[in-house]
Parts: sequence; C-alpha cells; structure tokens
Amino acid sequence: MGLVTDLVPFSTLLTDEGQALLAALRDYDPAQELAVASRLRREHPVGLVTAALTQARLRQRAVAKFGAADAQRMFFTPNGVEQATRSSVAAYRAGRFAALGVRSVADLCSGIGGDAIALARAGISVLAVDRDPQTAEVARANAEALGLAELIEVRCADVTEIDTGAYDAVFVDPARRGGRGRIFDPEAYSPPLSWAIGAARTRPHAALKIAPGIPHEAVPDDAEAEWISDGGDVKEAVLWFGTRPGTVGATLLPGPRSLTGRGLPDPEVREVGRFLYEPDGAVIRAHLVAEVAEELDGGLLDETIAYITADELRPTPYATAYEITDELPFGLKKLKALLREREVGNLTVKKRGSAIEPEELRRKVKPKGPNAATVFLTRVAGAPTMLIGRPA
Repeated sequence: MGLVTDLVPFSTLLTDEGQALLAALRDYDPAQELAVASRLRREHPVGLVTAALTQARLRQRAVAKFGAADAQRMFFTPNGVEQATRSSVAAYRAGRFAALGVRSVADLCSGIGGDAIALARAGISVLAVDRDPQTAEVARANAEALGLAELIEVRCADVTEIDTGAYDAVFVDPARRGGRGRIFDPEAYSPPLSWAIGAARTRPHAALKIAPGIPHEAVPDDAEAEWISDGGDVKEAVLWFGTRPGTVGATLLPGPRSLTGRGLPDPEVREVGRFLYEPDGAVIRAHLVAEVAEELDGGLLDETIAYITADELRPTPYATAYEITDELPFGLKKLKALLREREVGNLTVKKRGSAIEPEELRRKVKPKGPNAATVFLTRVAGAPTMLIGRPA
C-alpha cells in the first residue's frame, strides 16, 4: 500500500479540503481512530479521510526526528519516516558543507527531502533526486510546505543517470533496506557503495551516508570517515571526500563535539580502578577508545571490551563515568544478596562480553527497595565479572 491509498492520489492532501482535514487531525488520538474516522466520513470522502488519518499518524511518528513544528507541516511515507535522517544530524552535516564553501549540492537518493531541507536552510541550493515518483512528489511538497522551494529542485530519476557536473558537491544516501530488512553488505546498497564512491570522486566535495557498522577496511584511503551519534545513540557513518583523507573521527550531538583519531595503540589492560567509563557508541565504532583512555589516564578492563577504567574522575563528553563500589566474580546468588543488602530496587544493567541479557538478570535477582545501582556484566582480564556502581 502506498502513502495514502490506491484510490486517492497524494495530491488530494494538498487541496484546501485535504489541508483542513490534516489541521483538524493535528492532535488526534490514534486510539480513537474509529470514532474520529466515522465522524469525518460524514463530511468528507472516505478515501480522503483514510489518507489524512494515515498522514496524521506518520506526522506523529516523525516528531521524534523532525520536531513538532516541522513534522506537523511536512508530508511522509512510511519508509520516509523510517529512513530519513534525524534533523539534528542533517543540520550538522549541512553546516559542514557550508563551512567548506559549498553552494550547490546534488542530493542523490533524497527520499522525502530531510537532508535537502537542512542543506537549503544552510543557504545551499539543492537538486534532490529520487527514483520513486511518490517519494519525489512528497519531497516536492515538503520543500513547498517549509518555504524552501526556490532552493530545492526535486527530480524523479535514476541517480546513476544524473549529471552532477554543475554542482559543487554530491551527497549520496543509498538505500540500506531491502525486502528482507536491513542490508549489511555495502555492495548490496542501492546504488552500491562502489558507485557512490565513484560519484563522490567526480566533485570537489562529497559525503556518503553509510551504516555505522561498515568495516573500517571498506573505507577508501582518500576518504575521511566520521561516525555520528545524537543523544548517545549512534545514527550513521559518513564518508567525506575533499576534506581530510585518511582521517577517522567521532562526532557527538548535540554540540557538536568531535574527536579525531591519532593512530594510538590499544590501551593496556589494568586492574579495576575507582571509576569505569563507558565510551559513546560513535567513539567505539570509530575505534577511538584509545584516544579517550589516554585523555582519562585509564586502561581497559579487558583487551576485547570497550570499557575504560581509571583512578580519577575526569569529565569528558566522549564517555559516561560511573563510580565502582564493588567487584564480584559472576554469580547471580552473590549479586542478589548484595542488592538485597543494599535495598536496591532501581537496577540498571549494562553488559559487554556477557551472554546474559539484562531483562533475564532483572527477572532472576528481583531487585526491591528504595535505592538505585548500576551493574556491569563484563570481563576483567578475561574473567566473567560483575561491577556494581553508580553514575559519577
């Protein structure tokens, strides 16, 4: 099924009647959909009501990525909501393009236009290209709805047939989902990563959005690789061309805070100190744990696990600090007894290098009481270990 229904074209939502319906549904409760639909169908065509209700649900889902102000003016497809770049990440990337002096970008695989919108708001003119007619139509409507139509040209076409020679830069966001879900092989992207890299090399500047799990060995020598997290969640990796070839970095939003790799050797494994640091996911994906460990004068709990331990508390944006109060060999009975003694009812469970799942552990230890604690299920120098502590 498409964005609306097979019976009602998307353009119907752009009419005065469609817009009035959407405005009326701005704050509607999906749990009351049957009653709302029945009421609206007495005054509007059935297909249009169905289309408007679908769009209202998508707008509510999109608030998390685009914010309420934009989400309630924009239009979405189910895939568009799922795959669009979070607006904070898109704005950061657009800012990088602007700082490079880029004035025009060919946005290939533009989807519903999330990145094109951010680029246009940074003062950059954009050619937004998507091969799906309905998605292109939605992107065009979004440019209009946000007052950016003069800066965004939307074209429905195969990106591999687009001449990008007139543009300062290209941005490529290949499709990384197929009929069976997420695609992990970069050459199975649509278009393949190799094609995107070739397109990137034709312009002075380029950025390719890729999955954060991409192997480091798949990064070309002439690219800068940047892993981006927002609010502690890793969102994507980006290959930049025409910037700093061979550089690896992690950028944390909001901020931005950026850490650049210096090719440090792996930190040494050491005994558990007073503090444990959990690096941000972008730092881990970028293989920059050594850089953070050096900043903290710390070492690793285990050579294969990205937990840093140190004796001093040193605030850093790149890792979350916990004060460790107890170190125990792994054993649920011991943990249950300790939590009961401490009257811990609010238990946060974190794990690296342990097979047990957090929910399973909570179920078995049955935490109860007014106090809070964090337990780390991990390995210390190869031995299964439980570390108990609290945020520092």
